[in-house]
Amino acid sequence: MKRRLKPEVLAPAGNLRSLMTAVDFGADAVYCGGKAFGMRSAPKNLSLEDFEQGARYAHERNARVYVTCNILPRNGEVEDMKEYIGQLADTGVDALIVTDIGVLMAARRIAPNLELHVSTQAGVTNYLAANALYELGAKRVVLAREMGLQAVRDIRANIPEDMDVECFVHGSMCMAFSGRCLISNYMTGRDGNHGDCAQPCRWKYHVVEEKRPGQFFPVEENDEGTFLFNSQDMNMLEHIDDLIDAGATSLKIEGRAKSAYYVAAMANAYKCAVNEYMLQRGFEDEQGNELKPFHSQVRLTRAGDVPVTGESTNIDGEVPAVALPEWLKEEPFKVSHREYSTGFYYPEHQVGQNTDRGGYFRDWLVVGEVLSYDSELKRVRLMSRNKIVPGQEVEFLVPGAAPVRFTVPEQGLLDADNMPVEAINNPAHVFSMPCPVEVPVNAAIRSRAKNRTLKA
Repeated sequence: MKRRLKPEVLAPAGNLRSLMTAVDFGADAVYCGGKAFGMRSAPKNLSLEDFEQGARYAHERNARVYVTCNILPRNGEVEDMKEYIGQLADTGVDALIVTDIGVLMAARRIAPNLELHVSTQAGVTNYLAANALYELGAKRVVLAREMGLQAVRDIRANIPEDMDVECFVHGSMCMAFSGRCLISNYMTGRDGNHGDCAQPCRWKYHVVEEKRPGQFFPVEENDEGTFLFNSQDMNMLEHIDDLIDAGATSLKIEGRAKSAYYVAAMANAYKCAVNEYMLQRGFEDEQGNELKPFHSQVRLTRAGDVPVTGESTNIDGEVPAVALPEWLKEEPFKVSHREYSTGFYYPEHQVGQNTDRGGYFRDWLVVGEVLSYDSELKRVRLMSRNKIVPGQEVEFLVPGAAPVRFTVPEQGLLDADNMPVEAINNPAHVFSMPCPVEVPVNAAIRSRAKNRTLKA
């Protein structure tokens, strides 16, 4: 496939449905794991047949599919890994994401037509390592999450022009260095380096003194104890211009274990943000037509930043920040999340721990999914997920645009047999309701989890 010359939005997928959803909602590429050798064992993951179908679906829509083979294999897994790589080579996927150098070299021999992307697990923090991996056949490096923007600029300025730089922009952060952690294996026997992390870093801890069994001494951060390793989540939506200007060619959203709704919402948000970048930087017009070629190695600095030695730019002078519409900035708060930060990209605002809670904020709920829309009757047919009542304020999540806000009408709710109902209160059932605005199939319907407007 012809490579796109614009920033890539890379979305996660834990199954075939999420893969297709990510593509439908704007992802330029999707990364996912198979039934083995990936770093997420909790999702159902994809079979070889799923990869074939997913690759066809993505390619028909000018998107790409990357497969994770990024565990740290033991000796007994090597031969099976090699066989699996050979099978993946025949499915039509575009790249393998690897950590182990031995796996990288084997994949280069076994699947020479697949791109090789080096996982963040490899801990690439400098251009020396990036260049060495390029010489070994890597097309892309997924940089360690512990790096600041200036380090991204420095790496981009000192590696081959045709080498991709992938940076995380959204999702869970790990307290270990680039995911290299033994806490789960030590405490539960579940190996985080084989995709089976129990996340003990999220647990709530107290101190127990040896001679006083059963007597707990809280580490005083709050009256419920402390979350010693409970990292904040990353949210770089409002700062993707900084990352692209620093030379990131791929913007990676974390979350292969997350729902299809999460994938849709975040793929859509970051794609819309990239579109705003392309428009406001003058690369495209409002219809997405190219005005000038995008240079994927833009290395601009803001006022007060220290320029990279020998850096080249394609825009003169200072560059203003890309301004995002308010609806777009709200999107990360409409999916389940922990307290947000900007990771390690800004030294003055580095990621910290969330000491207030170990769980997620869930301020919005998915209440349904659009099955079809009748433009003549102006009715939407939906599969219910949660209760929907007259007067309730809901939003339709649609690709490439702001969500469509809508108040559920007082009358006209029908069940699958077209019989009137007072409310939609049976999950996983088909209903329909009047809706004057045409909404696309598969659009998620969501509502605030608290302070809903309810009619008696």
